[in-house]
Amino acid sequence: MRGLVFLLAMAAALAHAAPYEGPLFDAHLHYNEEARTPYPLPEVLARMQRAGVRAIVANSRPNTGTRDLASALDATRAAGVSVVPFVRLYRNRADYNGWFADESIHAMVLDELARGTPAGPFRGIGEFHLYDSANADGPVARRLMQLAAERGLVVLAHVDDDAIDRLMAHAPAATIIWAHTGIGGTPIERVRQLLARYPKLRGELSYRPGLLAADGRLSPAWRALLSEQPERFLIGSDTWINARWDGYEALMAEYRAWLGELPPAAARRIAWENGAAMFGLMPTSLPSPDAPTR
Repeated sequence: MRGLVFLLAMAAALAHAAPYEGPLFDAHLHYNEEARTPYPLPEVLARMQRAGVRAIVANSRPNTGTRDLASALDATRAAGVSVVPFVRLYRNRADYNGWFADESIHAMVLDELARGTPAGPFRGIGEFHLYDSANADGPVARRLMQLAAERGLVVLAHVDDDAIDRLMAHAPAATIIWAHTGIGGTPIERVRQLLARYPKLRGELSYRPGLLAADGRLSPAWRALLSEQPERFLIGSDTWINARWDGYEALMAEYRAWLGELPPAAARRIAWENGAAMFGLMPTSLPSPDAPTR
């Protein structure tokens, strides 16, 4: 009977959970070539500001989009958005399929790192895709992982669980943000195993199958994992197509809704603190927006 009372109390609490209202760190944002004309810079910054996003990991195809964001110092400061630039490996869509063995990609990354941005040095590499996990052993994939570890760069990787093992074997000291925490819905037991094996692995939660139940609330298994290990996860918009920009504020509102189901300290870590700590964005160093955010 006591157990039933507890479950009913938990259900009632979840039914009345208030959305998370604090700042958001968008750890997976693209400002790709096809977005730049229909969504000019003032518009995308306005969407971030309205959504309460205070920092972004910017990675774009080509890197021009990231440079636009990182160069707009006055505009981003006014919007209250800190830009953390990453070097993406794609000059065009053809690069998705062969970057891991293309020496010109390695040279491009070195050139971008040497050049830096007005917002500061590049802080990471990616997002990159591996449609066949065996390609994680490609010569350029191996060299870029080792480069990331040597220079303290974060890697944003859209890969399966086998590729995580392969990539980490090349550079055990590297930090990986695992886009979507596994493509294709890696079983949560396997996610737990990899988190235990690699202390510097972080899971990003956009498009994560099984995260939410049919009613839009966190599934019990994911609520348990996020409550137990909130320090291991981040959120992201993954604006890989323009439709994601159309729905940007709704995406962030969805995050706020399920973050509100977690203990407040866990919600703050996933929403903001993990990304801020990873890239040294302390609250006192944040830009102040002209208008208050939610």
